[in-house]
Amino acid sequence: MTPSKKILALAGEATSRRRFVASAVACALPALAWPAHAQDGPKGPVRVVVPHPAGGPADQIARIVANGLAQPLGATMLVDNRPGGGGMLGAQAVAQAKPDGETLLVNASVHVTYPALFKQVAFDVIKDFTPITQLTRVPMLLVINPQLPVNDVKGLIAYAKANPGKLSFGSSGNAGAAHLAGELFKQLTGADMVHVPYRGAAPALTDLIGGQIQVMFDPASSSMQHVRSGKLRALAVTSQTRMALVPDLPTMIEAGLPGYVLTNWYGLWAPKGTPAATVQRIYNAASQALKTPEVQAQIRPTGAEVVASSPEEFSRFVVAEKDMWAQIVVKSGAKLD
Repeated sequence: MTPSKKILALAGEATSRRRFVASAVACALPALAWPAHAQDGPKGPVRVVVPHPAGGPADQIARIVANGLAQPLGATMLVDNRPGGGGMLGAQAVAQAKPDGETLLVNASVHVTYPALFKQVAFDVIKDFTPITQLTRVPMLLVINPQLPVNDVKGLIAYAKANPGKLSFGSSGNAGAAHLAGELFKQLTGADMVHVPYRGAAPALTDLIGGQIQVMFDPASSSMQHVRSGKLRALAVTSQTRMALVPDLPTMIEAGLPGYVLTNWYGLWAPKGTPAATVQRIYNAASQALKTPEVQAQIRPTGAEVVASSPEEFSRFVVAEKDMWAQIVVKSGAKLD
């Protein structure tokens, strides 16, 4: 068995560049001794559909995972970027695919928010997919402009209540995880803050540093450099437990806000009806790959933390997340159409 299978990118633009990046990632991993159980796995090339553009966070995670799956599955992994429809076009393609383990979906937590954000969704986000594993979670930092006269979460809540409507919180886009993180904060605290959506995290962070907005929820991968330089002040992380990247930073719960846990995350699905043995084989391969130091070293710079939950755990998780995100969306009134 060869050390690794070359990942082939299917998107139209910059094909050669993507192939180069994918090949470079593949070469970075050492050969591992994987048992072969081809009878339980896909027989041909495996297409990993990413319903977002190449180069983004979902694409990065998908390519790392696809490379890790190539050797244990004994299959060529094809990363297929299918953006459009807020991510629904690619997800629909997987929902309609043959359930043979040769078509998989890597998507972010937005997958479970489609029914709450769109009036029409051509598939059932739960029933039309077979959960395989939660790949990673991406906690966010609650960061503020350092000119704001607060030093902790309780101080921010008090300031917001004393100055209703005077604080603005930015996000990387309407109805995204960062926006809904701010809406959850408002719902749990009664803070009156104005949402300002941007086209991506970079311009939002620029305005946060410049003082045009005062508050933001943002992944550590993009905001931590500004915290370390003193341009931003971090108050807490949004995960259940503290982040290894910033172990001294409290969780929102520890900082005085009971019930606040919200992270963006990435999962791996197959079409509904995929045989249990095939699902288990893909999960075993993904779980083992995600736990290798080499793969974790590639994931860490994205700001993500490896989860690798079982299909049963992931199944329960997506149902709970669908309900939680829906409540935030409905209360906030966020819509994408």
